[in-house]
Amino acid sequence: MINSEIEKSLNKQLNEELYSSYFYLAMSAYFENNAFDGFASWMRIQAEEERIHAMKIYDYIHQVGGKVKLTTIKTPKTEWASPLEVFKDTYKHECEVTKNINNIVDLAITVKDHATNNFMQWFISEQVEEEASSQRLLDKMKLIGNDKQGLFLLDREFGQRTVSN
Repeated sequence: MINSEIEKSLNKQLNEELYSSYFYLAMSAYFENNAFDGFASWMRIQAEEERIHAMKIYDYIHQVGGKVKLTTIKTPKTEWASPLEVFKDTYKHECEVTKNINNIVDLAITVKDHATNNFMQWFISEQVEEEASSQRLLDKMKLIGNDKQGLFLLDREFGQRTVSN
């Protein structure tokens, strides 16, 4: 049977992953509302990836004999001053997710839950990729600033992203 602290932490992270999906969907809507179809598409794919991450945790909780407890998903921010601000929030959000994932691993190690520690290693690797990716995107946005031609070209580039999971 799963440790009760681990179960609680995994359920909290399940909720956080669902929030992440909702957060990126809100970003997609913002971009779509502002005629940035490529950025909107990129964020929509990101939202779907986060939903998939949530379902991995959902399935794992059941697999180890735990009980999934869904809670309220907080309302995400829906307005930004600029595309740059969106990507600042993206990077900040991914750093927070990394912190949460690391806390679960730390707990799993403390209570000697080797199965959960092993399961969470996929998320550790994923967060290395997510932070690096969001940092690169933020760096590009900082270079471009509010240059309309640069935003147009980057929007077109982002629109070429395909689902990877």
